[in-house]
Amino acid sequence: MNRIGTCLWFDTQAEEAASFYVSIFKNSRIKQVTRWPAGAPQAGQVLTVSFEIDGREFLGLNGGPQFKFSEAISLIVNCETQEEIDHYWAKLTEGGQESQCGWLKDKFGLSWQVVPVALGRLLGNPATAPRVMGELMKMVKLDLATLERAAKE
Repeated sequence: MNRIGTCLWFDTQAEEAASFYVSIFKNSRIKQVTRWPAGAPQAGQVLTVSFEIDGREFLGLNGGPQFKFSEAISLIVNCETQEEIDHYWAKLTEGGQESQCGWLKDKFGLSWQVVPVALGRLLGNPATAPRVMGELMKMVKLDLATLERAAKE
């Protein structure tokens, strides 16, 4: 058991969201679904969904419409190749919306960053970082080859 986990507050879509996420990432599964008990106004409806995304634990809570996701919190998908970037970008933007610099919102409003692992190295060199950042700021989905080229110029 991980000491610290992540709880994602949904209106009523926790089970749908968990199923969506585990369908995208390997090493993912729904662990448990709990339902509102008899006597509750929502009796029988899903209350929580415990699930893993690539081995990381999450809890989806159907807490009602009071709270919405914002870009203040995002999940980062570190990718080794452009093929991985393209795969996760395509899956996570289905029904969602693209943003800038590798950010997107999925169809549930949760923000994600789909980024190459190499980005830290590319931005970590003070001599090349301005060129890499200049290219990055022009992008929606990140293009690893363009970022690598900017670092070599």
